[in-house]
Amino acid sequence: MKAEEILTHGGIKPTANRILVVRALQQSGSPMSMTDLESELDPMEKSSIFRVLTLLLKHSMVHAIEDGRGIAKYELCQGGHNGDEHDMHAHFYCEHCHRVTCFESIQAPMPDLPKGFEIKSVNYMLKGICDRCAGSQSK
Repeated sequence: MKAEEILTHGGIKPTANRILVVRALQQSGSPMSMTDLESELDPMEKSSIFRVLTLLLKHSMVHAIEDGRGIAKYELCQGGHNGDEHDMHAHFYCEHCHRVTCFESIQAPMPDLPKGFEIKSVNYMLKGICDRCAGSQSK
């Protein structure tokens, strides 16, 4: 789905900055931090990127995960809009290269909460050494 369609389907007017942020998230192979987005979208101002991310979060079109170092990383919700239980999947943080990988096939466990509590998101982060780094260390 094109960035413009994702935004429109999510109820957001597609502006140039919004399209650029969504495209960057679409094309990334893994969740992106604010610093990643700044580098990718240079010369767009940091405040503009932040405003777009805030709007996308408000409309449940992206979700933020903590990468294991306290840094938020962002990725488009499954299908690009309207996050749901499919977006509550595991992420893997490599302690060597600091890359975050999505494991969409590994769903986050959903606890039984007491009455009146509602889960909005789950941060299910696995930490260790990724396949790339493990392979390079064994050589």
